[in-house]
Amino acid sequence: MEENKVVSMPRIGDKAPEFKAVTTQGNIHFPNDYKGSWVILFSHPADFTPVCTSEFMTFASMEEQFANANCMLVGLSVDGLYSHIAWLRTIKEKIEYKGMKDVEVKFPLIEDITMEVAQKYGMIMPGESNTKAVRAVFVIDPEGTIRAIIYYPLSLGRNFDELYRVVVALQTADEFKVATPADWRPGDEVIVPPAGSCGIAKERMENKDENVKCYDWFFCTKKLDKETVLKKVLKK
Repeated sequence: MEENKVVSMPRIGDKAPEFKAVTTQGNIHFPNDYKGSWVILFSHPADFTPVCTSEFMTFASMEEQFANANCMLVGLSVDGLYSHIAWLRTIKEKIEYKGMKDVEVKFPLIEDITMEVAQKYGMIMPGESNTKAVRAVFVIDPEGTIRAIIYYPLSLGRNFDELYRVVVALQTADEFKVATPADWRPGDEVIVPPAGSCGIAKERMENKDENVKCYDWFFCTKKLDKETVLKKVLKK
């Protein structure tokens, strides 16, 4: 019986593993080349597959939106460079999906035929496939630290509105020293982090700040208007 293989992968809070790679936009040194920007590094199972095609068209159509939030996109699969180029050309020339057509993918797509990068990031899941990367998403901050990791199986396409929400929410949490509750969107109330002592908790409960509302010592929310958030997060 085949032994279970241990899949190694970085964790939230770790530095993003470093690598050099050939891409459809030239050579990159990751994450060094992206210092100062947020990055979404994501993998897809294979070129010339339908779910991946729908995802790349969506990401390409949203690239400017991510860029305005200071977030760059970097894709990866274990296919070769010429396969990548041919596939992206086919997407631009032939594919139409949900009103998107003539879509040009301008962000880099990494060639990883040796699976070196996929293995470093734990993108190969033997339970799904030994030869294809699952749909992994790594959100990496301007200092090269991994801040969020989301994994999808081969059959499930990603929700790109959620990926954008994650990027904006992480930046909001950093900028305003708050947490974001379930389903948070810019303009919604945010969570004031729990107090560190009973004394502080009592003081918070008695806080007269009209922007802060405490339901109990551990659950306080604060108003944070959409314009304030977007002014800090978006470039324009």
